[in-house]
Amino acid sequence: MTRQQLIDQITKKGSYLCVGLDTDIEKLPAHLKGQPDAVLTFNKAIIDATKDHCVSYKINTAFYESQGLKGWEIMAETLAYIPDTHFTIADAKRGDIGNTSAQYAKTFFEVLPFDAVTVAPYMGEDSVRPFLEYKDKWTIVLGLTSNAGSFNFQRLPLEHKNGKQLYEQVLQTTCEWGTPENLMFVVGATRASDLEYIRSIIPDHFLLVPGVGAQGGSLEEVSKYGLNKDAGLLVNASRAVIFASSGEDYAAAAKKMAQEYQTEMSIYLS
Repeated sequence: MTRQQLIDQITKKGSYLCVGLDTDIEKLPAHLKGQPDAVLTFNKAIIDATKDHCVSYKINTAFYESQGLKGWEIMAETLAYIPDTHFTIADAKRGDIGNTSAQYAKTFFEVLPFDAVTVAPYMGEDSVRPFLEYKDKWTIVLGLTSNAGSFNFQRLPLEHKNGKQLYEQVLQTTCEWGTPENLMFVVGATRASDLEYIRSIIPDHFLLVPGVGAQGGSLEEVSKYGLNKDAGLLVNASRAVIFASSGEDYAAAAKKMAQEYQTEMSIYLS
């Protein structure tokens, strides 16, 4: 999916919602547990219920890889079920030396034809470059995360850069490897005020923003500081949408929650 196609979908739907299919098998509704295709059944119902209100789906691969071969098969079937109008993200957080990254890129762009994959940049350009070489595919680089451990490294001041924090240097350097047409950044939502400063560094790139909903991030704050002239945001909500109910009405509850996000987003877009 190209940048313009993504922008068109956002404009058409009045939504920049990304639904995270972080399907924890332990949290499935009771009536599905024990069924041989419980996760796939759940995912299909969630997709059917939310597809009119979101523009993207993000599959956190850990929830599928942990189920072994069957999990990989479910991930592939889930991806195939997502309409091609929607931007698909493999939240895999890969990144290794060049020849290994090339195999990761092949996995998530060819074998499993996602539109995008999340990548850790801390091994440098040669670990990211293989992903960027794919046409009409996106590399989503970890920029600034909102977990407590982000202070261990990402926010360390660099003395030789006049106190600039490490994540700032990561953003500035990584921007030189790609363009706003193939490069996005992950920026956590729970410190939304950081977005204003980050937008001064990367004004044109799309940002994938997790942390809204169950993790406490404010959609209003994220939108205030993160939106740009092309929208430029994909706000991810996972548990808040897919586990909005633990009962047999789980799909209807997910639809209601996604629609609420869409309604609020349409206001900010206008």
